[in-house]
Amino acid sequence: MKSFIISSNGSGKGKTTVTLGILKAFKDMGYKVQSYKVGPDYIDGNFHQHITGVRARNLDLYLMGEDGIKASFSRGHGDIGIIEGVMGLYDGKGISSEYSTAHVAKVLNLPVVLVLSPKAKVATICAEINGLMNFEHVNIAGIILNNINESYYNLLKLSIEKYCYTDVLGYVPKNQELILKSRHLGLVQSIEIEDLDKKIELCSQLVKKHVNMDKLFNIGVNPGNYKDDFHLDNQGLKIAVAYDKAFNFYYRENIELLEELGEVQYFSPLKDKEIPKNVDFLYLGGGYPEVFIDELSQNKTMLNSIKVSLEAGTKCYAECGGLMYLSESIEGKPTVGFLNGKSYMTERLQNFGYAKINVVKENSVISKGTSINCHEFHKSSVELNENTIYQVEKDKYDGSVKQWKCGYQKKMTIATYAHVHFFGNLGMLRELTKR
Repeated sequence: MKSFIISSNGSGKGKTTVTLGILKAFKDMGYKVQSYKVGPDYIDGNFHQHITGVRARNLDLYLMGEDGIKASFSRGHGDIGIIEGVMGLYDGKGISSEYSTAHVAKVLNLPVVLVLSPKAKVATICAEINGLMNFEHVNIAGIILNNINESYYNLLKLSIEKYCYTDVLGYVPKNQELILKSRHLGLVQSIEIEDLDKKIELCSQLVKKHVNMDKLFNIGVNPGNYKDDFHLDNQGLKIAVAYDKAFNFYYRENIELLEELGEVQYFSPLKDKEIPKNVDFLYLGGGYPEVFIDELSQNKTMLNSIKVSLEAGTKCYAECGGLMYLSESIEGKPTVGFLNGKSYMTERLQNFGYAKINVVKENSVISKGTSINCHEFHKSSVELNENTIYQVEKDKYDGSVKQWKCGYQKKMTIATYAHVHFFGNLGMLRELTKR
């Protein structure tokens, strides 16, 4: 599968919008397209899937490790693989490029196409491109200019091709209709945008008109096959996964592992009356429960169904939005009430970024001493009167370490703000689902 990475010199430069246009353009041209997203992002991948009809996969070096991203990459199939980067090309964990898009490009030996949105600069953009190319010598194989008019593009193309050793593949014209709305955790979800198809169609038409698609396709390389040892034996489990507009932050590979363990059934905390019957394991992922709190709070039979099941000892793992949902309330509106305390929104991000979980207390679910990489991204907090078994650590830029407690454990439930990828610790998943 010929593949390449789309990156930029920072966030907010049109990387996602251009990626969506390219995905749709290649699909319209008759190619089977497999998409990926670098980093711990859930939302962009859902946009990808909306276009391609194929589930996007994550490539997160910190959460998954080198073997993990190689395995995830190898599970993709198609004529062309398109990987959307995260933040700027070299932005990784802390002040280094470790775990960045550039790091992923090197591990998978893939070329990079830069999406740049210049303004009031000509020779300076050439200096920036050369700086990006030379900083750690990533293979930048092409440039797509974004959000500019034709005359400015022609001027920049001449300058870049004179001073930089890379191809200018085309541009996407400035157009207000292409803007995707955002909220406190990033883009609004694909399922919430009524005119999404119209925006994607417009972007793809502009891409096909102004970008050399044949040259872009031929930039892709096939890195070969990678080993995939991330599998589990079937345990005959019945697994329920919350999935709707309020809860849909799941890594595809995590779900695939659950499917190997047994039968996965999806249910909607918004619409269904109760969880599936006789489940062995309940998975409540992240999402935006605060946005849909009125509907969630009004579904009393579902709230009671979950509480009764967890009180009876059903195994459950709840992440971020799932943690909030299990508390007594979100912003004062009633939720499941299994965990004693409340959830509320905050003005700033809390404990944002990569961190490490250390299980520091004996408990009935996960072995003390377990350590796993994680990621947090939430503008909310909880005040719970429950036992915690995690100590979470985050390295700070000055060399110090920030520590906090999480991992609320009650009966056979673990609820936490930390998102994990099970490729990073298959043993943790085995323990979570053990009968």
